[in-house]
Parts: sequence; structure tokens; C-alpha cells
Amino acid sequence: MRTLLIYPVFPQTFWSYDKILELVDRKVLLPPLGLITVASILPQEWEFKLVDRNIRPVTEAEWAWADLVIFSAMIVQKHDLTAQIKEAKQRGKLVAVGGPYATSVPDEPLNAGADFLVLDEGEITLPMFVEALARGETKGVIRTAEKPDVTTTPIPRYDLLELDAYDSMSVQFSRGCPFQCEFCDIIVLYGRKPRTKEPAQLLKELEFLYELGWRRAIFMVDDNFIGNKRNVKLLLKELKIWQSEHQYPFQFNTEASVDLAADQELMDLMVDCNFNAVFLGIETPDEDSLALTKKFQNTRSSLTDTVDKIIRSGLRPMAGFIIGFDGEKKGAADRIINFVESSAIPTAMFGMLQALPNTALWARLEKEERLLENDKQDINQTTLLNFVPTRPIEDIANEYIETFWKLYDPNRYLDRVYRCFLKLKATPVQTPFKMPSLVDLKALAIVIWRQGIQRNTRWKFWHHLFSIMKKNPRVWEHYLTMCAHNEHFLEYREIVKEQIETQLAEYLAQKSQMNSNVAVLSNK
Repeated sequence: MRTLLIYPVFPQTFWSYDKILELVDRKVLLPPLGLITVASILPQEWEFKLVDRNIRPVTEAEWAWADLVIFSAMIVQKHDLTAQIKEAKQRGKLVAVGGPYATSVPDEPLNAGADFLVLDEGEITLPMFVEALARGETKGVIRTAEKPDVTTTPIPRYDLLELDAYDSMSVQFSRGCPFQCEFCDIIVLYGRKPRTKEPAQLLKELEFLYELGWRRAIFMVDDNFIGNKRNVKLLLKELKIWQSEHQYPFQFNTEASVDLAADQELMDLMVDCNFNAVFLGIETPDEDSLALTKKFQNTRSSLTDTVDKIIRSGLRPMAGFIIGFDGEKKGAADRIINFVESSAIPTAMFGMLQALPNTALWARLEKEERLLENDKQDINQTTLLNFVPTRPIEDIANEYIETFWKLYDPNRYLDRVYRCFLKLKATPVQTPFKMPSLVDLKALAIVIWRQGIQRNTRWKFWHHLFSIMKKNPRVWEHYLTMCAHNEHFLEYREIVKEQIETQLAEYLAQKSQMNSNVAVLSNK
């Protein structure tokens, strides 16, 4: 079976990092781990080709070659997914769709023309799909409520990727999260009992990447890497040995809950394995909102102290924040900005609350008849809330724009990165010296030109850089990388402003028209 795996286009998001990727001659931040895992589970006598449309379009030769076309997508990719399903069907191809989007909203890929939906987790449903094909079936919906044992998951087919196009690689150790955040779809898709691979199993995946020549960063894509602390410590103890034996070929980063800060042994193990950053779901400094959305793990200790412990242990924090919770008081933006600044978090992702399908939040808002029907699935970081909030949507939208604008002001950003790296513990890991490439030197020259000469940040840029080199010299390369990141955020905040203001104007015009219509009817 000649199988073409297609990954749809992502719209521009906070994590697109277009300007940064341009600097280092890469196309995409991360590869489609789901699709290469699918390829490893399907019969290996099948032939596979993979096209990541974030890198390039599908060629006519690839369409002609395929007997079967398989798609996987997230909700944010739905528009390109729909278009590509139609392209495949116009060419008479058998189409199967899976992944988080199809699993959450199966009707939409079916309506677009998909023949098969292969939903939930592929370790169980993909063999069922293969059996359906063997029986001669040409359509169907295949799904299961069972959660697979991920210790049986084979090594993803990293060999199918155009490796040079990616800045980082993706590896998964666990699925699921023990918490119950109302807005989160991870616990809906993967359950609240974290399931982990065996340490030796993950090390084989890293060995495969090493043999393929990969020597750049690896993102551990687990939605909560420390969901099962016992098992992750077992992994880290073996990973520490593997990294040392291979002279630390990889730098890691991941996502974790804030209770990471309560476990010093765990943080130390991560740093010893060459983890250098962690994404934290902080959401908001407002405790009432955290309690309402059942994010109780964020209320057990000072969030500022938590972030400080993580930085001083050697992990750079990235953090996610949300605006638009029920009962939220005016000025949420200022409170988030103040928290980010006081905590010295360099990278703060900011989004308006969205009700994701099948979450507890979705169910509650549906019961309260507050979901906006026309926008149920059109979800992105630059879209208005898809439900009726408890305070004026224009207040939320304007605060959202204000937060992006202030957090990624060039001077403010450099100051925040500087404060973080002054106290960031330098890694104890000793990696071999590597000559910088011409691409790296060119990227460095561009950042220095823009931030150290061209912009009004020049005095601050040089002062902070020399101060870091004097006071915390072992982190200066990491520091410069973070300075470069604002090349993306400066552009992205413009996109946020333009798109949100456009949507808000449309919303207010519709609201005004509705009020006019009501007034006319009342007069009659």
C-alpha cells in the first residue's frame, strides 16, 4: 500500500517563530510527531512518503503515486485540512483522517469528504483500520474508549522527515495529565492517568535520531512531562548516563505543571540531562479564576516564588496565560503584565479563553447556552472568544492587544530577559566545543545589527550583554538566543493587533445592527 502522509498548514501563531527560523535557515519549528508515529504503527511492508505542507506543497507526482492518503491535524489546522481532503478526493484517492481535531469533531472531516476516520490513539485504532481495509471496506469510523499501553509504541519513523527543515525535534515520553483544568482537552483526549514509555524505549528513539545525524534541540512534547514523577525520574537517571556517553548531543525542553518547583531532585535531574527550558501553564495570577477553572495546583504556593525556584535551578521558564475567565475583573491584562515582569519570565504566551470541544468548559457553556454557534471550531490565538463572556468582549479584546504590545516592547523585553538570565543557574553540563556555522554567524550579525545598532535598544542591548558575560558568563549564548526571539514577537504583536481589531470591529458592528433590529421591532 503506497501511503502518502500529509500534515496541513498551520496559520501563523505565537509559536510560528518565522523571523527566528529565517535567521537560522529553517522552515518549521517542530515536525509532525503524530504522523511519523502512525507510519511506525502501520504495516512496515507498506511504502510511505510524508509531506509537511508547512515546508512545501504536495507534488503531482506524489498525489499520483499514492493509493492511500492519511491526514492528521489539530483544530487550528482545520481550514487547510479541509482543502487537502478535497484535493485528494478530486484525484480519486482513499482518504483517512485522524489526530486531535478529527477525534474531537469527527463530523467536520467526514463532511469534507474523508472516507475513514481513525480516531483516538493509533496503537489500538490503526490495526483496526488495517483489518477494515483487508476486509475490503472503503469507509468507516474507527474509534475506541480504551487507552493503549504506550510501552508497545514503536519508534517513530523519523527517517521520513526532511530533517534539515526543522529547528527542533519532537519526542514523547508520556500521555495524559493528573489534573482537571476545566478548559483543557488533554485529559479528554488522553485521560487523567499519565501513561509512560519505558526509559530504554525512549533512549532507543534518541539513539535513532542520533544515528540519523540529529544534533539540535529536542522538545519533549508531553503535555505534562512530570505527570508521573516516579517514572520520569527513572527516565532522567538513565538519560543522564546516555547524554554523558554521547557527549550531550541534545538540548531538551518540555512542558510541566508548576508543582515542578516543589521537587528539587527532579529539577536537578532535568538540568543534569541538559534540559534548559520548561513551559508552565500559569494561566492567570488571579486565584479566583484559577479556582473557578479547577487549576488548584496553581494555588498551593506563591506563583512568583515558584517561577523563581525554577529559574535558579537552571531552567528558563516559558509560560502560558489566558484572559476571559468567568468573573474576571477589569484590568486582568495589567495583572498579567505585572506578574510576568516581576517573575522575569522571558516568553509569555497569551491567549483569549476558548471553549474546546468536549471539555468540561464546553459542556458547562453549552448548558448555559453561551457558546457562539458560528465560531465553535474556528479557534486560534488570534480569534475572539468562542462564547459569551461575563464581561464585555471589547474590554477583553483591548486588554489582550495591550498585553502583547507591552510585553514585547523591545526595551521591556530585553530588560526582562536580562533579569531572568542574571539569576538563571548555569548548566553543569560540559559539552564539546563546536565551531559556529556560517548560518549561526550570519544570524548573530543580524541580531546585533538590529538590536545593538539600528534600534533604540542599542545601549540596553550592549549593557545587558556585557553584564551577563561578566556576572553569569556560562549562559551568554542562551541569553543571545532569547534576545533574537523578539524578532518574531515584534512582528507577531502587529498581527495580533490587526486581526483582533478587525474581528472586534466586525463584532461591534453586528452587535449594533442587532440592537437596531430589536429597537425597530420594539417600536412596532
